[in-house]
Amino acid sequence: MMPMTDEDLCFIPATDLVRMIRNKTVSPVDVLRATLARAEALEPRLNAICTPMFETAMQDARAAEAAVMRGGHLGLLHGIPATIKDLAFTKGVRTMGGSNLHRDRVPAFDHLHVERLREAGAILIGKTTVPELGWKGNGDSPVTGITHNPWKHGMNAGGSSAGAAVCAAAGIAPLHQGSDGAGSIRLPAAFCGVFGLKPSYGRIPYWPMPNNGAISHVGPITRTVADGALMLQAMAGPDDRDAASLESEPDDFLAQLNDGVKGLKVAYSPDLGYLRVDPEVAARVESAALAFEQLGCNVDVVNPGWGDPIAMEHVLFASGYAGMIGHLLDDWADRLDPGLVALTRHGMTYSAGDYVRAQGERLQYYDQVNAFFQRYDLLLTPSLSVAAFDATRLIPEHWEQHPWDWLRWAGFSYPFNLTGLPAASCPCGFTADGLPVGIQIVAGRFQDLRVLQAAKAFEAARPWAQFRPTFR
Repeated sequence: MMPMTDEDLCFIPATDLVRMIRNKTVSPVDVLRATLARAEALEPRLNAICTPMFETAMQDARAAEAAVMRGGHLGLLHGIPATIKDLAFTKGVRTMGGSNLHRDRVPAFDHLHVERLREAGAILIGKTTVPELGWKGNGDSPVTGITHNPWKHGMNAGGSSAGAAVCAAAGIAPLHQGSDGAGSIRLPAAFCGVFGLKPSYGRIPYWPMPNNGAISHVGPITRTVADGALMLQAMAGPDDRDAASLESEPDDFLAQLNDGVKGLKVAYSPDLGYLRVDPEVAARVESAALAFEQLGCNVDVVNPGWGDPIAMEHVLFASGYAGMIGHLLDDWADRLDPGLVALTRHGMTYSAGDYVRAQGERLQYYDQVNAFFQRYDLLLTPSLSVAAFDATRLIPEHWEQHPWDWLRWAGFSYPFNLTGLPAASCPCGFTADGLPVGIQIVAGRFQDLRVLQAAKAFEAARPWAQFRPTFR
């Protein structure tokens, strides 16, 4: 057997590392040393970690190793390196949210999901970059600059969980926390060629909840589906601090992950009936959808007939930022992302009546989508309409331009934020330029396990984890 290199160690899935640490095949300290060495070597190129936690991480790794040696209690993620998105509060660690507004903010407590990752034994190595306040599908902010796609420098890594997906693809820790209010887990996962899951609304408690918490969900970004299931297991479960958290304990996602999808009725929609898709992306996703027939599913090509919810999304999305920072624009506009300012000013044009009507439309939209999932077990779509594009642009050059509305090239995502349904992005190939393409897998209400099982079956049929970005 060839000796294991530090790079090999950095790409071992968390599910394997958990076993190896328990069996004393590898130590948490060795895993962390390799992880931090890789982070330090690649960070100047990637710009994915905005606040390193390397010193405290090494202290935690030594404590984790001591616990293994003395036979102490080991949590679900004991000794596994992980990152936290810079929108999530971390006790005693700077949380900027990609904004000059919060450049020096140091919270006195953890977000609940961060608390759970710590309790499970994860070793937090740093905060990952986000666009300002998570507002767009691009990986840049006035505070941190551009986060680069690991597959091609200078290309968009996606947003808002930009640094999380970049670290996952680059082998800088196996577990990465993301959040998703209009695709912010699935977009960067698709652009960076990794797995990202937006769970059902309420599956992972969100406290303190942001003002867009009714559409924003916390979830994992990982290289493998099993790692995503493992991380979800650690974060999921009821908590009274979040009034929307689901009452029951979650399924044992890992134990049932390999049950397959044979016999499921699957809908494949190449455009949801109204969205434009670049031909090269469409071809990769169509090929991936055909794999589900080979997995024993009955696949229909469909137009779901729900209509385009983007006007409703505009009201809810823009109003959220108007409520968050509208009162600050007089003093701060020149220090904020210009697109965020334009979005916020647009949100300030809506009335309370507009907002309430949009909420009513959202309920009607859910009824349509829910009825669809009474007929189908799964829905497959492209994750995005495009592959990664120039990181300095809000919208691809060949698309209609707009001062803030980037949602059209990411229109497959937000329907499932509006409805709270579980949705995942899986890598499904590369463009001729070597940029990843993603397929989105969606299931009905609370069917997180079904999404994971479908993603795992697809991963087995069309493996992707063997592909790694090459850094020169």
